[in-house]
Amino acid sequence: MGRLGTTELILILGIALVVFGPKKLPEIGKAMGQTIRQFKDHANKVSEEPLDDKASNLKEDDVVNS
Repeated sequence: MGRLGTTELILILGIALVVFGPKKLPEIGKAMGQTIRQFKDHANKVSEEPLDDKASNLKEDDVVNS
C-alpha cells in the first residue's frame, strides 16, 4: 500500500483531466515541478549549512590550539 502502479497513475491523471481540463494540466504540472525544485534547493541549503559551521569551528580550534 505504498507504491502507485501504472493503473493508479492513469486513473489519477484521468480524474485530474476531468476536474481541471486539458488547458490547466500543463500549468499545474509546471507549478508542481517548480515547487518541488524549490523545496529540494532549500533542503540542500539547510543540510549544507551545519556542515560548513562545523568545518569553520574545527579550523578555529586548530588555530587556537596551535
